[in-house]
Amino acid sequence: MTKQYDPSAEGAEMSFARKMSYGDYLHLDRILGAQEPLSDAHDELLFIIQHQTSELWMMLAIHEMRSAAKAVREDRLQPAFKMLTRVARIFDQLNSAWDVLRTMTPSEYNIMRPSLGQSSGFQSWQYRAIEYLAGNRNLAMLKPHEHRPEISAQLEVILSENSIYDEAIALLKRNGFDVGDEPRADIRQARTNNPKVQEAWRQVYGDPQRYWPLYELAEKLVDFEDYFRRWRFNHVTTVERIIGFKRGTGGTGGVSYLRRMLDVELFPELWHVRTDL
Repeated sequence: MTKQYDPSAEGAEMSFARKMSYGDYLHLDRILGAQEPLSDAHDELLFIIQHQTSELWMMLAIHEMRSAAKAVREDRLQPAFKMLTRVARIFDQLNSAWDVLRTMTPSEYNIMRPSLGQSSGFQSWQYRAIEYLAGNRNLAMLKPHEHRPEISAQLEVILSENSIYDEAIALLKRNGFDVGDEPRADIRQARTNNPKVQEAWRQVYGDPQRYWPLYELAEKLVDFEDYFRRWRFNHVTTVERIIGFKRGTGGTGGVSYLRRMLDVELFPELWHVRTDL
């Protein structure tokens, strides 16, 4: 009979009465106790965990995006590249999560849907923070958070700072490019496409060796938006697969609303410049 392996024989810690364990460090009691289904539907636990884990990944994305914007502002581009790469991979991870949620059928979702009330993913303040950090500053989307002053305050802080794309454009200007009237008078507002910014990016892409750091930053931003767009597309597909064209629980048009979001460009000049090259 094979003797069972005992990790303590190699010095592994096995007693945690007065020491910090894995569960202590991660506060697993709180995390694993945060799932409270409101129905008897088997699939509600899936629905809750899918969205809770997505919010955790978004929390990390916000941390990385704010740090990346600061690094670009301070001309520390190499750390910014690493952070933006991580953000893109976070959204790759979020994309994979839709594959799990898509195992829920319309029949299974309909059992638990009444439990959701008026809650909906478009009310995620962290998702809104990511859009604001990227530069999509739709102030109308502050309204779902007005009942939570502490959350509204966090979003207002983000809106008071340059977006990551604002910082990229400021970097172009510091490197001698004519970017016109950037930044706009009120950074809380959405910016409009700027032909001079597009021309600056055209020059960068036209001579990568000369402008390699700017060229690499541009591609890191495009890489992030590429994964972000895929996440949005997978969201639309998942919702249509599960609820068809019903209205969303939060009152939006559901699929029709999500499809409109597919047309939103975070870094428009970086996409449009490809036609000029």
